[in-house]
Amino acid sequence: MSTSELTTRIKKTAGSLGFFRVGIAPGESLDGSRLDVWLKRGYHGDMSYMQKHRDTRIDPALLMPNAKSIIVCAINYYTPVKATPKPQEGRFSRYAWGDDYHDLVRSRLQKLLTFIREECPGVNGRVFVDSAPVMEKEWALRAGIGWYGKHSNIITRDYGSWFFLGEVIVDCELDYDEPFQTDYCGSCTRCIDACPTNAIIQPRLVDARKCISYLTIELKHDRPYPEELKAKVGNLIFGCDICQDVCPWNKRFARPTDEPAFQPRPYNVNPKLEDLIKIDINEFRTRYHKSPVKRAKFDGFKRNVSVALENYFNKKF
Repeated sequence: MSTSELTTRIKKTAGSLGFFRVGIAPGESLDGSRLDVWLKRGYHGDMSYMQKHRDTRIDPALLMPNAKSIIVCAINYYTPVKATPKPQEGRFSRYAWGDDYHDLVRSRLQKLLTFIREECPGVNGRVFVDSAPVMEKEWALRAGIGWYGKHSNIITRDYGSWFFLGEVIVDCELDYDEPFQTDYCGSCTRCIDACPTNAIIQPRLVDARKCISYLTIELKHDRPYPEELKAKVGNLIFGCDICQDVCPWNKRFARPTDEPAFQPRPYNVNPKLEDLIKIDINEFRTRYHKSPVKRAKFDGFKRNVSVALENYFNKKF
């Protein structure tokens, strides 16, 4: 089978597995200068793993020997449910409304890798969905999936930015897509202007220490919570979509997903804060089993709810 034919069949199979876009980039080492600047400024906060695995993020051969091709797949998770919480209700990031995407995307990518191995016996490969130090947005850019929005997320012209990324790294050569070259954000700065904590320092540069997603997910419960940011978090419990909600590309081109697993669990849309604060650890484990929300851990979740309640009672939003 020719390289072109194999590439075409891989992309067709990925499409049948629910990925709306597939791009392929050569498994070359990346330029780490952008990452190095971000790390040097301390913008990664307490995410020490970002620095610890710096070299692995840059060189795919450290993830898999003889890596030759990075297959990047994008799957839509947008659900058109209107989340219009009142001040006494909590807000979850849209990606966390349904089931844990890691499980679904990994399963689909494993099927894609199985297909590749059946077509080309002897090919080695690995699947990644936030499970290893992979600079997935950089690979998405190189694979032609989309461009870096000013909020630092990848945007596509036909779906906006409401999608998950996953990668399959293989040790065989394929036909490679052209890196995405055009910046379609133009002069728009809506995402920068809308960020409550001014976490977007400049276009495509985010200080995670100020980002609400970092504060509500990555910041451990026993670490000091920035007092000056508490009020600005409002009633956000897990993650933040503000920069994506205001993006014109999302307003115009977001399409509803047909994945049942990404549909909202009823209790994740506009839940009452006073109900959330009463949840004990057993209910937390039951309610958020196979949910992205479990990443915050019980203590982190309760801290986030407490901050939101404090803001509500103090009329901070």
